[in-house]
Amino acid sequence: MLIGQGFDAHRFAPGRRLVLGGVEIPHDQGLIAHSDGDVLIHALCDALLGAAGLGDIGRHFPDTDAAYAGIDSRILLRRVVASLAERSLGVHNADLTIIAQRPKLSPYIPAMSRTLAEDLGCEASRVNVKATTMEEMGFTGRGEGIAASAAVLLTER
Repeated sequence: MLIGQGFDAHRFAPGRRLVLGGVEIPHDQGLIAHSDGDVLIHALCDALLGAAGLGDIGRHFPDTDAAYAGIDSRILLRRVVASLAERSLGVHNADLTIIAQRPKLSPYIPAMSRTLAEDLGCEASRVNVKATTMEEMGFTGRGEGIAASAAVLLTER
């Protein structure tokens, strides 16, 4: 078994879609990023790559490459999962946390778990998504952006 952890954070900006865990969330702002800005998937990709000893998301999908401009982060996640499968590794479980003061995310968490499980090739019950606030402290607490953390356990297949 191999364990990995990941973290990502992005600032809000008007005129962008907000996508978390592959699910579009209605909000007046989205996250600034080279891709679609899905911090939850970015943290998950880093955790998966780290567990396999394959570096980080920036090494595989650099923000200097125009091919990744605006890309759906689910595509990146699927590529990471395929890379793991080539090494006979699969996801046993993932535990993910979104850190955001706003918007309220609880109605979207089940869809995030299902969507991520589909891309990870595991049951939704093995993908735990949580959301928390920073009680109005720090950049997420002031509503300036969103952060996410991920922990994963990989097994050999």
